[in-house]
Amino acid sequence: MSFGDPNNPYGQQPPQGQPGYGQQAPQGVPPQYGYPQQPAPGAAPQYGYPQQTPPPAYGAYPPPGMPGMPGGMPPLAHWGLRFGAYLLDALIIVGPMYALTGIGVAIDGGESGVGAVLGLLGFLYAIGMGFFQLYKEGTTGQTIGKKVVGISLHREADGATLGFGMAFVRKLAHFLDSISCYLGWLWPLWDEKKQTFADKVCSTVVVKVNKNG
Repeated sequence: MSFGDPNNPYGQQPPQGQPGYGQQAPQGVPPQYGYPQQPAPGAAPQYGYPQQTPPPAYGAYPPPGMPGMPGGMPPLAHWGLRFGAYLLDALIIVGPMYALTGIGVAIDGGESGVGAVLGLLGFLYAIGMGFFQLYKEGTTGQTIGKKVVGISLHREADGATLGFGMAFVRKLAHFLDSISCYLGWLWPLWDEKKQTFADKVCSTVVVKVNKNG
């Protein structure tokens, strides 16, 4: 007994023009229902096939704003705010030193070792607090006084903080503000960028920020 085509045991023939199971449709014949549709070479992908989006060209993204400063650079800090922050920082640094020295003198008139010890402690405090203020200014942009009045020190180019090393260099550069008959300290009163001479040398700006930041 003949069973015919082993792939078609019931002897049924597929309709003309339609491929059997597992066979590809002839070229030029539109695919029928149930047969997978393959896009022609070079043709745009059809519905159901994922479309790949080409990556953007290098440099197509807009440059970022100043870090931590949405919308770009905040308003520049005027001279009054800067002067107020400077007075607060000076009081925090040297105030306790003079207080301890005064207490030592009042105790023994400066004749015993107590006054000398208190004076030394005051001097060491001033040195330590001065470096601490520089560290805070370099890493966060704010000394204690700057944070109280709501201003912050940043690099003019990109708004980044200076780091301790550059904050120390800027502190030394204030020498230029003093040797010019203190004109450099007053320069922010009329300067377009409200910079001292030290700011211009170190390319820094002082801006207004949220006091709670």
